[in-house]
Amino acid sequence: MNRESKLGVFGGTFNPIHVGHLRAAEQVLENLQLDAMVFVPSAHPPHKVHEEHDPVAPARTRLEWVRAAIQPHPRFRVDTIELDRGGASYTVDTLREISRRITPATPVFSIGCDAFEEVCSWREPQALFALAHFAVTTRPPVDTGHLEQWLPKCIRDDVVLSDDGRSACHRTAGTWIRSVEISGLNVSASEVRERLRNGQPVNHLLPAEIREAVVQSGVYR
Repeated sequence: MNRESKLGVFGGTFNPIHVGHLRAAEQVLENLQLDAMVFVPSAHPPHKVHEEHDPVAPARTRLEWVRAAIQPHPRFRVDTIELDRGGASYTVDTLREISRRITPATPVFSIGCDAFEEVCSWREPQALFALAHFAVTTRPPVDTGHLEQWLPKCIRDDVVLSDDGRSACHRTAGTWIRSVEISGLNVSASEVRERLRNGQPVNHLLPAEIREAVVQSGVYR
Protein backbone atom coordinates (compact mmCIF):
# COMPACT_ATOMS: atom_id res chain seq x y z
CA MET A 1 0.00 0.00 0.00
CA ASN A 2 1.20 3.51 -0.79
CA ARG A 3 2.30 4.98 2.54
CA GLU A 4 1.06 8.40 1.44
CA SER A 5 -2.42 7.05 2.10
CA LYS A 6 -2.46 7.35 5.90
CA LEU A 7 -5.77 9.06 6.63
CA GLY A 8 -9.05 7.19 6.76
CA VAL A 9 -12.38 8.99 6.37
CA PHE A 10 -15.53 7.47 7.85
CA GLY A 11 -18.62 9.45 6.90
CA GLY A 12 -22.15 8.75 7.95
CA THR A 13 -25.27 9.86 9.70
CA PHE A 14 -24.26 8.07 12.92
CA ASN A 15 -27.89 8.02 14.04
CA PRO A 16 -26.64 7.05 16.59
CA ILE A 17 -23.02 5.91 16.50
CA HIS A 18 -22.78 2.34 17.80
CA VAL A 19 -20.22 -0.35 18.60
CA GLY A 20 -20.36 -1.65 15.02
CA HIS A 21 -19.14 1.71 13.69
CA LEU A 22 -16.21 1.63 16.09
CA ARG A 23 -15.31 -1.96 15.23
CA ALA A 24 -15.39 -1.21 11.50
CA ALA A 25 -13.18 1.84 11.93
CA GLU A 26 -10.68 -0.10 14.04
CA GLN A 27 -10.41 -2.95 11.58
CA VAL A 28 -10.06 -0.74 8.51
CA LEU A 29 -7.39 1.29 10.30
CA GLU A 30 -5.43 -1.82 11.28
CA ASN A 31 -5.95 -3.76 8.05
CA LEU A 32 -4.81 -0.89 5.84
CA GLN A 33 -2.17 0.41 8.27
CA LEU A 34 -3.68 3.87 8.51
CA ASP A 35 -2.44 6.46 10.99
CA ALA A 36 -5.85 7.87 11.86
CA MET A 37 -9.55 7.50 11.13
CA VAL A 38 -11.61 10.67 10.85
CA PHE A 39 -15.34 10.42 11.57
CA VAL A 40 -17.39 12.92 9.56
CA PRO A 41 -21.00 13.19 10.80
CA SER A 42 -23.36 14.42 8.11
CA ALA A 43 -25.48 17.50 8.68
CA HIS A 44 -28.38 16.82 6.30
CA PRO A 45 -27.86 13.46 4.55
CA PRO A 46 -29.61 13.74 1.15
CA HIS A 47 -30.36 10.00 1.00
CA LYS A 48 -32.05 9.88 4.39
CA VAL A 49 -35.79 10.42 4.20
CA HIS A 50 -37.11 11.88 7.44
CA GLU A 51 -39.90 9.80 8.88
CA GLU A 52 -41.81 10.84 11.97
CA HIS A 53 -41.65 7.33 13.45
CA ASP A 54 -37.91 6.97 12.72
CA PRO A 55 -36.29 10.38 13.20
CA VAL A 56 -32.74 11.56 12.57
CA ALA A 57 -31.29 13.08 15.72
CA PRO A 58 -30.20 16.74 15.47
CA ALA A 59 -26.81 17.11 13.82
CA ARG A 60 -25.11 18.68 16.84
CA THR A 61 -26.46 15.94 19.09
CA ARG A 62 -25.09 13.25 16.81
CA LEU A 63 -21.77 15.09 16.69
CA GLU A 64 -21.48 15.16 20.49
CA TRP A 65 -22.24 11.44 20.65
CA VAL A 66 -19.51 10.73 18.11
CA ARG A 67 -17.02 12.87 20.04
CA ALA A 68 -17.77 11.05 23.28
CA ALA A 69 -17.78 7.58 21.70
CA ILE A 70 -14.37 7.94 20.04
CA GLN A 71 -12.69 9.61 23.01
CA PRO A 72 -11.04 6.39 24.28
CA HIS A 73 -9.51 5.69 20.86
CA PRO A 74 -6.28 7.68 20.36
CA ARG A 75 -6.22 7.31 16.57
CA PHE A 76 -9.83 8.34 16.01
CA ARG A 77 -10.72 11.93 15.17
CA VAL A 78 -13.89 13.84 14.34
CA ASP A 79 -14.28 16.52 11.66
CA THR A 80 -17.19 18.96 11.66
CA ILE A 81 -16.73 19.90 8.00
CA GLU A 82 -20.25 18.88 6.92
CA LEU A 83 -21.95 20.58 9.86
CA ASP A 84 -19.91 23.74 9.37
CA ARG A 85 -20.65 23.84 5.64
CA GLY A 86 -24.41 23.63 6.11
CA GLY A 87 -26.96 22.48 3.59
CA ALA A 88 -27.11 18.95 2.21
CA SER A 89 -24.07 16.81 3.03
CA TYR A 90 -22.52 15.59 -0.21
CA THR A 91 -19.55 13.24 0.10
CA VAL A 92 -17.88 14.61 -3.02
CA ASP A 93 -17.66 18.08 -1.43
CA THR A 94 -16.23 16.62 1.76
CA LEU A 95 -13.61 14.55 -0.04
CA ARG A 96 -12.59 17.54 -2.16
CA GLU A 97 -11.90 19.58 0.96
CA ILE A 98 -10.11 16.80 2.81
CA SER A 99 -8.02 15.97 -0.27
CA ARG A 100 -7.08 19.63 -0.58
CA ARG A 101 -5.94 19.71 3.05
CA ILE A 102 -3.72 16.64 2.87
CA THR A 103 -2.40 16.84 -0.70
CA PRO A 104 -0.34 15.17 -2.10
CA ALA A 105 -1.63 12.29 0.03
CA THR A 106 -4.93 10.62 -0.85
CA PRO A 107 -7.55 9.83 1.81
CA VAL A 108 -9.05 6.37 2.24
CA PHE A 109 -12.85 6.49 2.32
CA SER A 110 -14.43 3.72 4.37
CA ILE A 111 -17.85 2.58 3.16
CA GLY A 112 -20.08 -0.44 3.69
CA CYS A 113 -20.59 -2.78 0.75
CA ASP A 114 -24.33 -2.04 0.69
CA ALA A 115 -23.77 1.72 0.43
CA PHE A 116 -20.95 1.16 -2.08
CA GLU A 117 -23.38 -0.51 -4.46
CA GLU A 118 -25.49 2.67 -4.45
CA VAL A 119 -22.66 5.13 -5.18
CA CYS A 120 -23.95 5.81 -8.70
CA SER A 121 -26.90 7.63 -7.14
CA TRP A 122 -24.58 9.99 -5.23
CA ARG A 123 -23.52 13.39 -6.51
CA GLU A 124 -20.64 13.23 -9.04
CA PRO A 125 -19.86 9.55 -8.50
CA GLN A 126 -17.01 9.52 -11.03
CA ALA A 127 -15.25 12.30 -9.14
CA LEU A 128 -15.32 10.33 -5.89
CA PHE A 129 -12.89 7.75 -7.24
CA ALA A 130 -10.44 10.43 -8.31
CA LEU A 131 -10.49 11.99 -4.84
CA ALA A 132 -10.03 8.95 -2.60
CA HIS A 133 -9.15 5.31 -2.28
CA PHE A 134 -12.08 3.16 -1.13
CA ALA A 135 -12.14 0.61 1.69
CA VAL A 136 -15.33 -1.41 1.15
CA THR A 137 -16.35 -3.16 4.35
CA THR A 138 -18.40 -6.30 4.76
CA ARG A 139 -20.06 -7.30 7.99
CA PRO A 140 -22.01 -10.29 9.25
CA PRO A 141 -24.09 -11.93 7.91
CA VAL A 142 -22.39 -11.01 4.59
CA ASP A 143 -19.65 -13.52 3.81
CA THR A 144 -16.34 -12.51 2.32
CA GLY A 145 -17.09 -11.78 -1.30
CA HIS A 146 -15.65 -10.36 -4.45
CA LEU A 147 -15.64 -6.65 -5.20
CA GLU A 148 -17.13 -7.42 -8.57
CA GLN A 149 -20.52 -8.17 -7.01
CA TRP A 150 -20.64 -4.76 -5.31
CA LEU A 151 -19.04 -2.57 -7.99
CA PRO A 152 -21.38 0.28 -8.97
CA LYS A 153 -22.38 0.05 -12.63
CA CYS A 154 -21.11 3.55 -13.38
CA ILE A 155 -17.48 2.61 -12.67
CA ARG A 156 -17.25 -1.03 -13.73
CA ASP A 157 -15.53 -0.16 -17.00
CA ASP A 158 -13.15 2.21 -15.23
CA VAL A 159 -11.44 -0.26 -12.92
CA VAL A 160 -9.24 -3.33 -13.23
CA LEU A 161 -9.98 -6.11 -10.74
CA SER A 162 -7.24 -8.14 -9.11
CA ASP A 163 -7.09 -11.87 -9.77
CA ASP A 164 -8.48 -12.68 -6.31
CA GLY A 165 -11.35 -10.20 -6.73
CA ARG A 166 -10.61 -8.43 -3.44
CA SER A 167 -9.15 -5.22 -4.86
CA ALA A 168 -9.30 -3.03 -7.93
CA CYS A 169 -7.37 -0.16 -9.46
CA HIS A 170 -8.93 2.81 -11.24
CA ARG A 171 -7.56 2.95 -14.77
CA THR A 172 -7.15 6.72 -14.99
CA ALA A 173 -7.17 8.06 -11.42
CA GLY A 174 -4.73 5.46 -10.11
CA THR A 175 -6.71 5.08 -6.90
CA TRP A 176 -7.55 1.68 -5.47
CA ILE A 177 -10.59 -0.07 -4.02
CA ARG A 178 -10.17 -2.86 -1.46
CA SER A 179 -12.59 -5.08 0.40
CA VAL A 180 -12.10 -5.30 4.16
CA GLU A 181 -13.92 -7.99 6.14
CA ILE A 182 -15.27 -6.76 9.47
CA SER A 183 -15.63 -9.53 12.00
CA GLY A 184 -17.88 -10.14 14.91
CA LEU A 185 -20.57 -7.50 15.27
CA ASN A 186 -23.91 -7.64 13.47
CA VAL A 187 -25.46 -4.36 14.58
CA SER A 188 -27.08 -1.44 12.79
CA ALA A 189 -28.28 2.00 13.80
CA SER A 190 -31.80 1.07 12.71
CA GLU A 191 -31.76 -1.83 15.17
CA VAL A 192 -30.64 0.52 17.96
CA ARG A 193 -33.44 2.96 17.15
CA GLU A 194 -36.05 0.21 17.01
CA ARG A 195 -35.00 -1.20 20.36
CA LEU A 196 -35.15 2.26 21.93
CA ARG A 197 -38.64 2.80 20.52
CA ASN A 198 -39.72 -0.50 22.05
CA GLY A 199 -38.09 0.20 25.40
CA GLN A 200 -35.58 -2.64 24.98
CA PRO A 201 -32.02 -2.51 26.38
CA VAL A 202 -29.22 -1.28 24.11
CA ASN A 203 -26.28 -1.68 26.48
CA HIS A 204 -24.57 -4.17 24.19
CA LEU A 205 -25.04 -2.00 21.09
CA LEU A 206 -23.88 1.45 22.22
CA PRO A 207 -20.47 2.54 23.51
CA ALA A 208 -20.47 2.98 27.28
CA GLU A 209 -19.54 6.66 26.89
CA ILE A 210 -22.89 7.52 25.27
CA ARG A 211 -25.42 4.91 26.44
CA GLU A 212 -27.08 7.06 29.05
CA ALA A 213 -27.04 10.20 26.89
CA VAL A 214 -28.74 8.44 23.96
CA VAL A 215 -31.40 6.82 26.11
CA GLN A 216 -32.11 9.96 28.10
CA SER A 217 -32.30 12.14 24.98
CA GLY A 218 -35.63 10.57 24.06
CA VAL A 219 -34.90 11.22 20.39
CA TYR A 220 -35.85 7.73 19.25
CA ARG A 221 -38.89 7.05 21.41
